[in-house]
Amino acid sequence: MVFQPITIKEISLGGTQVETRFPLQLDSLHDFRLTLGGRSVVIKGRVAHCSISDVDQEMVVYRSGIQFVDPPERVYSVIAQFIEAIMGGRRAP
Repeated sequence: MVFQPITIKEISLGGTQVETRFPLQLDSLHDFRLTLGGRSVVIKGRVAHCSISDVDQEMVVYRSGIQFVDPPERVYSVIAQFIEAIMGGRRAP
């Protein structure tokens, strides 16, 4: 198991779009630890797409679409609360 930082660019109840400094293999499954506000959850996701987002002289940035796979109700609830808080313009729990 390798831990790598990712940046969440967008999130929904069905998945997320992330940026990484390395490509993710299409259709591969990964466990993602997401910190949403003050809460942290682990969710399994499948890589739906991956492409180069930005290139500069020192690094390449990849943007990938991740489809959540069978999220437990508790995790689904944390994601829903986070999205609701963001959409409502308040600080996430």
